Amino acid sequence: MSDNDGYAAPLHFGRGPTIFEVFVEPTCPFSTKAMGKLEPLLAAVGEDRVTVKLRLQSQPWHQWSGVVTRCVIAASTLPDGRDRAWDVLKAVAQHREEFVFENHATGPNRTTTPDEIIERIEGYSGFALAAAFDNPKLDTITKWHSKYARQNGIHVSPTFMVNGLIDPDLGSGDEVDQWAEAIRGAPVR
Repeated sequence: MSDNDGYAAPLHFGRGPTIFEVFVEPTCPFSTKAMGKLEPLLAAVGEDRVTVKLRLQSQPWHQWSGVVTRCVIAASTLPDGRDRAWDVLKAVAQHREEFVFENHATGPNRTTTPDEIIERIEGYSGFALAAAFDNPKLDTITKWHSKYARQNGIHVSPTFMVNGLIDPDLGSGDEVDQWAEAIRGAPVR
């Protein structure tokens, strides 16, 4: 168990009035591309002008999605949880092929066990996650992410919301400047 006793730190970055929510699946190639642009986005817009909120969007066609997503949430219960969860997301993104099936169905990861996935993430991130992963309180947090996405009509990742409204014109292939312009042009709610 962590020092936070199961409390998951919100995955929020920045402190500005415009809310930019990004729904990501940790092993999705498009989500990992989007996550790689978040730090440059904060630098471009300014942390005092935008709050980036990461929302986890587990998807069943990414076969290890549930285990990896739970590892991210488990990391968020550790001391400095937000940053530990971000470190886990980056570690998974950097080694994405070790957490996915080939063509969503085959390949060497098909015989991998959940414990092996957790051990890989621990090895790449440098954090012990198994005890936090076992915490039954993570179920509530995981369900919250799923319900929040469904309530907002979000089914795939990455999906982007600006001030509570889905922006279908934004995508992972966009330049950071395009995202920054959408944020700067958004009406403050």
